[in-house]
Amino acid sequence: MGPERKDFAQLVRGFLMGGADIIPGVSGGTVALILGIYERLVTAISHLDGHLLGLLVKRKWAEAADYFDLRYLVTLGSGILIGIGSLAGLMHYLLLEQRSHTLAVFFGLILGSTVIVAKMVKPRGVGQWTSYAGLACAAAAFAYWLVGLDQVGFHDSLIYFFMCGTVAICAMILPGISGAYILWLLGAYMAVTEIIHNVLKFHATPNELISLVVFAAGCAVGLICFSKLLKWLLAVGHDPMMTILGGFMIGSLRLMWPFQYDLTPEVTKLKLKRFESVLPERWDQEVTVCFLLAVGAMLAVLLLEHWSSKAEMNLPRMP
Repeated sequence: MGPERKDFAQLVRGFLMGGADIIPGVSGGTVALILGIYERLVTAISHLDGHLLGLLVKRKWAEAADYFDLRYLVTLGSGILIGIGSLAGLMHYLLLEQRSHTLAVFFGLILGSTVIVAKMVKPRGVGQWTSYAGLACAAAAFAYWLVGLDQVGFHDSLIYFFMCGTVAICAMILPGISGAYILWLLGAYMAVTEIIHNVLKFHATPNELISLVVFAAGCAVGLICFSKLLKWLLAVGHDPMMTILGGFMIGSLRLMWPFQYDLTPEVTKLKLKRFESVLPERWDQEVTVCFLLAVGAMLAVLLLEHWSSKAEMNLPRMP
């Protein structure tokens, strides 16, 4: 695959991650795992360090760009921004007008990606099987509890915007934990999305611009620091870390349950609505459609992973 085709592929991957990142409950990290780029992304971000600064000071531009994986990050980041900007309206419609079917697809995607993560873990012996099962159950329980929390109050201050950015961006690169949902829990989702909307419409006030800059600074600090921690954890304990990430994804399925009751039918704005998960009273056509969509999405993920694995095996080895 030539450089231009690789760039286009990264742009598409970023587009899919951006579309996921705008949905409270869907993790861009999960999409990165599904697409097989998670570890490379974490590694690239973690290279924003002293060594990179030293290369820049010495004006070794090409070496610095290669160390930082700059071309990869630029194309992926551009795709993320395009996805956030262009898919917001479509996702809003799907989650409001076709909620059950859309959530069924998300449910299948996350379930399929959980299987892929499980395949990355290679426990040795009964002891490791037991410890990894315990880790996965604990992580799943934590994520299940987290996505069931009620929203807290929002504090309109720059310190709070910075803190929200730091916490939310960490969640965005964790599979199963949605950064947008964490923002919602912190009470900042509506404020941040409204500011972004005003900026895109060129209606933002000076205070809103300052708040957005502070929020972005919090995101940058959280991303740099947390990516280094994640890279270290993946290096020294790959299997336990992947086990925990898989548990997070299983627990997050609570938020993707397709059958939900609208507690606020009088509210028209999606970000203000509240839903409660319910069990279907009977197996009808709607349940069948949701089941088939979930199974189809799960199989699609597993087939993509299978094909990508075969393609990787067939690539010529570097001398």
